[in-house]
Amino acid sequence: MSPPSRRLQTKPVITCLKTFLISYSLIFWFTGVILLAVGVWGKVSLETYFSLDSEKRTNAPYVIIGTGAIIVIFGLFGCFATCRGSPWMLKLYAMFLTLVFLAELVAGISGFIFRHEIKAVLGETFDKAVTNYNGTDSQSTAVDIIQRTLHCCGVRNYTDWVETAYFKDHGVPASCCKDNVKCSEETLKDPLKVAAEVNNQGCFAQVTQVMEDNLGIIAGISFGIAFFQLVGIFLACCLSRYITNNQYEMV
Repeated sequence: MSPPSRRLQTKPVITCLKTFLISYSLIFWFTGVILLAVGVWGKVSLETYFSLDSEKRTNAPYVIIGTGAIIVIFGLFGCFATCRGSPWMLKLYAMFLTLVFLAELVAGISGFIFRHEIKAVLGETFDKAVTNYNGTDSQSTAVDIIQRTLHCCGVRNYTDWVETAYFKDHGVPASCCKDNVKCSEETLKDPLKVAAEVNNQGCFAQVTQVMEDNLGIIAGISFGIAFFQLVGIFLACCLSRYITNNQYEMV
């Protein structure tokens, strides 16, 4: 057993480490809350794009929500383990942080690696949705939402609608119209007149730009949180070692 004088000298160090680790755990818990919010936002945002085709879905939002929930739970566990001063709990906490570090690092890298595949799926999906557009089903509603929200028309431009079955009876969908223009039914059915009344930007370019921006944000958050885990791993390991070596117990 260590001499009493040595234990008295190391007690302030342990107290300091506890303070830092509790502060870290609270921040870690808060990042879990942020991930939960990002996951819910991603679920709502991406659902519109992937609802264009019921056969194509992404589980990314659910993964983020699940990760956020787990981080929230273990963030609270980290606070409890630190206050309790239990070496085995601190080691378990450090092990969990290591797993989160590796998982988020892989997730961030995967987001960049597979972004081109995601764009290809979106292009194929949107092209199919435009071809099968009828103005009444859920896929058509998703197309209208995208065209109104992103101020775009068609896959590449408004001429994509001229080749569809819907155009023969109804013309270009009204969701293509510019904000400050009220398109008449006659104009929407005229391939020449409609050019001046609708948005000229194609939706595929707009959607992929939104996706690129969102993937960048999500990957940035993942990398940031991942490297933040290294601080927690270091603090948890140091505190566990000090408590074990000096047989320090909370009173």
